Amino acid sequence: MKIVLLDAITFGAMDLSGFDALGEVSLYQKTSPEELDERITNAEVIVTNKVVISAGSIERAKNLKLICVAATGTNNVDIEAANEHGVAVKNVVGYSTESVVQHTFAMLFYLIEHMKYYDGAVKDGFWSRSGIFTDITNPFFEISGKKWGIIGLGMIGKKVATLAQTFGCDVSYFSTSGKNSDAEFKSISLQKLLEESDIITIHAPLNETTNNLLDYEQLLTCKPNAVILNLGRGGIINEEAVAKIIDEKDLFFGLDVLTKEPIDKNHPLLSVRNRNKLLITPHIAWTSKEARDTLIAKTIENIRSL
Repeated sequence: MKIVLLDAITFGAMDLSGFDALGEVSLYQKTSPEELDERITNAEVIVTNKVVISAGSIERAKNLKLICVAATGTNNVDIEAANEHGVAVKNVVGYSTESVVQHTFAMLFYLIEHMKYYDGAVKDGFWSRSGIFTDITNPFFEISGKKWGIIGLGMIGKKVATLAQTFGCDVSYFSTSGKNSDAEFKSISLQKLLEESDIITIHAPLNETTNNLLDYEQLLTCKPNAVILNLGRGGIINEEAVAKIIDEKDLFFGLDVLTKEPIDKNHPLLSVRNRNKLLITPHIAWTSKEARDTLIAKTIENIRSL
């Protein structure tokens, strides 16, 4: 079996030798659109994370039997074209739940406890010069007793809800699909969630329903000092709106996903004045070592099941 890994760099420094037991492996760290067709000409199986597999590429890869998406989302593959040509498409679900949940809380605590400021106050000598045993310049709040609103109550959203409840939060949720429900938590409208929540976390997919779900007008309704974290997909929050409102209203934002990745060097988010109220991480919530181990193992299993 001829197997082509198109963007192995997305696995990081991980052991990929398990693929070798399945057939003849061609491994590429990155693949540009111009390089794609040549690399998959004779492939029976291709493995992609973010490389786009178009209808034309599927049609031209005459030996192709399986497209393995080393991720949960399959929006980078033309599913209709794959079905027309008898090419199976398999993704991996549930591999990164613990990793994303952990990163959600990491982003939250970094923002609300002003970690960047306090770390700098010590290392830059401000604390030493103060002569005071403590520094309460930037007070933080406890999350116990606060209202936590979750947008998207899938596997990740439910785990976040459970842990938030353990911390003593009053948890409610808005299901973007209208299909997910859980009697343990309160289901409320999006408007009510935005108006009442002290903490808002997004764990939804990007689709017609969620695209631009939170624009400037919606963000204006959020409570002062609310924390909004997007760990779903870029595009759910309007990034230009975030860049504008963060300098106008006391809101804190944590973004692990953006509409375009990597971020453009002239993106308005990089020019906000209140940088202390914004945390951006480069789409890493899913990347714990354990999550990537699981992702590789499940991708290999998807190929074995062909």
